[in-house]
Amino acid sequence: MSTAAKPDSFWPIIYAVFFGNFLAILSTTTINVAFPLFIDNFHTSLNTVQWIMSGFVLATGVIAPAVGYLGDQLSYKRLYMIAMGGFTLSSALCISAWNIESLITFRVIQGLFSGMIMPTTMTIIYQVVQKDKQPFAMSLWSLSSMLAPAFGPTLGGWMVEYFGWRSIFVINLPIGVAAVIAIIKYIPYYRLSEKKSFDKIGLAAVTISSTALLMAFSQGSVWGWTSGKLLTVMLGGFAFLAFFIKWELTVSSPLLQLRLFKNVRFTLSLVINCVITISLYAVSILIPLFLQNVKHMSVLHTGLILLPGSLALAACSPITGKLYTKIGPLRLIASGIALIGIATLALTNMGLQTTAAYIILWLVIRYIGVALCNMPVTNLGMSSIPRENSGHGSAITNWVRQGIASLSIGIFSSLLVTRTNVHLQQLGQTGSAGDQELLREQASALGVNDVFMIGTIVAAAALPLVWLLRKPKPQTAAASAAQARN
Repeated sequence: MSTAAKPDSFWPIIYAVFFGNFLAILSTTTINVAFPLFIDNFHTSLNTVQWIMSGFVLATGVIAPAVGYLGDQLSYKRLYMIAMGGFTLSSALCISAWNIESLITFRVIQGLFSGMIMPTTMTIIYQVVQKDKQPFAMSLWSLSSMLAPAFGPTLGGWMVEYFGWRSIFVINLPIGVAAVIAIIKYIPYYRLSEKKSFDKIGLAAVTISSTALLMAFSQGSVWGWTSGKLLTVMLGGFAFLAFFIKWELTVSSPLLQLRLFKNVRFTLSLVINCVITISLYAVSILIPLFLQNVKHMSVLHTGLILLPGSLALAACSPITGKLYTKIGPLRLIASGIALIGIATLALTNMGLQTTAAYIILWLVIRYIGVALCNMPVTNLGMSSIPRENSGHGSAITNWVRQGIASLSIGIFSSLLVTRTNVHLQQLGQTGSAGDQELLREQASALGVNDVFMIGTIVAAAALPLVWLLRKPKPQTAAASAAQARN
C-alpha cells in the first residue's frame, strides 16, 4: 500500500510532526531552571530533585527500543496519537503534583510517552513523505528537535521567574491538544508490516539493560565512577545488553532489528550522530555553569546569551534542507563538524575577562555547524535502509543517542568537578576569603576549558569518518551487481 504524501499534504504533515516533536523535547530542557524552586517548595534536597530530570531521561531511553515494534503493530499514526495524548495528560498530572514524590512519578510517566514521540515522528517522515522531499522534511524535523533544547533554558527561566514552576507544564496543554488534533486530521493511516508475536524476553532484557546503563551514566558523578555500586550496576547493564543483542539476532520476530547495523552507512552515520549529540550536551552543561558560577550571571541572562545561537540554528536548518539536494550531504556534514570543532576549540580559552560577545559569537558558529551536519547525517543513514525498517532504524538511532546523552552528561559533569579540583590545588587556597573566591572562579574556568578541549578532540576524531560514508562509484556498483547476478 502506497503511503507517499500528496504534494499538497506536505506542510500539514510537517505541522503535525513539528509541534509534537518540539513539545516533547522542550519538556526536557525547561525543567532544570526550576530546581531551586522545587527544593524550596517541597523542602527537599538537590539529590532528590534531580530525579525530576533523571527519571524522565531514564524513561525516554527505556521505551525507545520498543517503538519500532509498537509502530509496526499499532500503526505509527495511532502510536503517535497515543504518545502525544499521554504526554499531554501526564503534563496535567505534573501540574497537580502535591509533593516531590508525586512529581517525580508523573515525570517518569511523561518520559515514557515522550520517548515514543521522536522516533515515531522520524519514522512517519520516511514512510509518508515523498522521497525527494525527505531531506527538506528532515531539516524541519531537525529544527524542531534542536530548537527545543536551544530555547528551553531561555523560555524556562522567563516562565519560572514570572509565573512559577507549574507554568512549565501548563504550556504543554494547549500545544499538546493542538498536536493531537493535527495528528488525527493530517497524518494518514497506513501499515507496512503484518502483526508479529510480541518479544517479551527481548523487551524485558532491553528494559533492564537500558535502565541499568542509563542509571549508571546519569549517576556516575554522584556515586563515583570507580565505586562498587556503579560498577555493579554497569556490569549488570552490559550483561543484559549482551543477552539482548544475542537474543534479537536469533529470534524470528525481534523487538528491534539489530541487523540494521550490518548496513555500513547506517552504522557510520549513527557514530557521527553520537559525536554531534556529545557536542550539544557539552555546551548545554558547560556554558551555563561557566556563566553562572564564574561570571555570576542570572538564569535569565544565561538564557539570553544562548538565544542568538538558537536563532542561527533556526535560520540555517531549512537552508540545509535545500542545500542537501544541491551539493550533497558529505560536504555539509564535513563543514558542520569542522565548524563545531573550531568553535569548541575557541571556547577552550575562556576566562574571567571573557566577554558575552565572544561567547555568543562562537556559540552562533557552533550552532551553524550543528545545523549543517545534524540533518544530513541522520537522513544519510535512514535513507540507506529499507522503508519498512525505518521504524526500527529511528528507534535504534534515538535509543543510542539517548544513552550517549546520559553518558555525556555524567562524564562531563564528573570531569568538570575533577579538573576544577586539580586546578584549585595548583593555584593554591591561601589568602583572604575574597582571594579564595577568585581562585575558585579561575579554577572553574580552567576546568570548563579542559572539558571543551576534550570536546574538540572528539569532533576532530569524527571528521575522517565522513569520507567513509561515500557511495561506491557507479561503475563499481554496476560491476558488483554483475558479479552478484553471476
